[in-house]
This record gives sequence, C-alpha cells and structure tokens, in this order.
Amino acid sequence: MRVERARYFLAAVETGSLRSAADRCGVSQPTIGQQLTLLEEELDVVLLTRSRHGVRPTAAGQALLEPLHRLVQAEDGVREAAMESSGSYRGRVQIGGVSVTAEMIIAPVVGRLRKHHPGLRFTVREGASTELEAAVLAGELDFGVITMPASPASEGLQRVPLLTAPLGVYLRADHPLAGRDHVNWRDLATWPIVTMRSGTVMWEILHQHLQSPDVVVQAMSARTVKVMVGQGVGPGILARLDTSADITGLTWIPLRDAHPIHLCLTQRQGSQPSRPARIVRRLIRDTAQELAPRPGSTAQAPRDSATRRIQ
Repeated sequence: MRVERARYFLAAVETGSLRSAADRCGVSQPTIGQQLTLLEEELDVVLLTRSRHGVRPTAAGQALLEPLHRLVQAEDGVREAAMESSGSYRGRVQIGGVSVTAEMIIAPVVGRLRKHHPGLRFTVREGASTELEAAVLAGELDFGVITMPASPASEGLQRVPLLTAPLGVYLRADHPLAGRDHVNWRDLATWPIVTMRSGTVMWEILHQHLQSPDVVVQAMSARTVKVMVGQGVGPGILARLDTSADITGLTWIPLRDAHPIHLCLTQRQGSQPSRPARIVRRLIRDTAQELAPRPGSTAQAPRDSATRRIQ
C-alpha cells in the first residue's frame, strides 16, 4: 500500500472535501480522486461517500481511520529517524511571518528544533502578507505563515489553512465602548483608530468597511497596536490571537458584522523544499493545531492527521 494514499484519505475525511484535501496535500483534485479510487480498489472496500456537499467516510472508512493514522505516523517516524541519522537536521530554513505568527507559531517551532538540533539555522523575515507571498514566489523564502489575503493566491502559490480567529476591537477598560458585548463597524466610524500599516490584510479589511477611517497610528506589529491602545490612543482593530506578551488592562470585543481572519501557510506549488524545511513546515502545522481552542471557543483550525512531536 502506498502511504500517500492513506494520507489523502485522512485529509479528505478531516476536511470533508476533495478540493480542500488536495490543497492540504499539495496535489491536484483529480490526482487525489484517482488515488483514493485506487486505495478503495486495493482494500476492496468503499471508503467515502461523495456528494455535492463534500465527502464523508462510510462505515468501513470510519473503521479504518485509526489503522491508517498509525500507518502514516509509522512512516513519518521512519523518515525522521533516517533524516536524523544522516545528519539532515542541518542547514538554513527561511521563513516569512506576519508579526503575530512570528511570535505565536514560528518562534515556538524554532525554539523546539534548536533545542534538539543545534545544527539548524533560521532566517525569519517579518512583513505584510502580500510582501511575504511575493518573496515565497520569488524563492527568497521557503514558505510563509501569513494572514490570508482576500485576493486569490498568485499562480504558482498554494495556501494551506492553519487557524481561524474572530476579528474585533481592543479597548482600554475606561473606553466608552468597553462595556459592550459586541460592536459593529459603524460604531467605530467616529473614533480614532489604531491598526496595522498600509499594505496589510488588516488595513484592507478596515478600509473595506469604513469609507474614511480616522487612522491615527499605522503599526508594524500587533503588539504595537495593543501598546498604543493601552496608552489611550484609540481602539485597535485586531483578531483575537492571544500572545505571550499581551498588554494588561485591555479588553477585546468582537466585531459582529466582520468576517473572521484566516492564518495560512503559503508555499510554492510543485517545489521540493529541503528536508529540514519540510520538518519545520510540518511542525508549524502541528503548532497551529495546538493553538486551536476546544469546541465552543472563538477560533478553529483544521485537524491535521500527522500531529506529532518532533524531539
């Protein structure tokens, strides 16, 4: 059995869609459909029911989920042992990140890997999502961890969803809006606004909803937005993504008429990253899943069939 087919099946079950599974696995939708058909023929069972609403496992497919998880994890373990024994945990990995992903996702991954694999070196470039995608496409970065722009990805790029978070407003506790359980965009039209700089996804979202917002501070990082809010400069427009360096004395209120923002991993289609880069990319996805709150909370991320700890 080709283990890739097991990965495709698990991705299809977890995303509920062949298209989403193909995006996650970095292959085309026809390829993943063909490989799943071959897997069903090989096992002589029907694994998925397909409809215009997506895919879901049959009873046989449900029964095989755990064995196929173990198969995938076993292959990953063999590959990692081989990589480590051959000294492949060396070299430089170049990662791009917006400020919040650099702190929440990239830094923990770098710290974990550096602890156990001191031969690794990293370049971490911070910037706006569109800037980082251009650098990934040009080959200057192995991949980026960004806020997903509203525009489609450029030809040659692939975006893999990582985490979803609600959009809202950070306020000081003494601000007139702080006592509400939510606000709408129109409630912010007359207030001075602190937000991320021009060219960022947050800037674009703000200007899509408010025709002429009074932006008094354009910040380079989410932390700077919060610091400015804490100093009484004005409400700060940010997604709710708690970091290790949050500013005390602030409250966050959801924007009821705002869509959530999505964090994603952006990479070149058809590229062959180095083995260290593949390990870092997998750990980034694992770390994003660890950050996903339990059911009923405000942020969600797609489950990853290959969640493991690389020590």
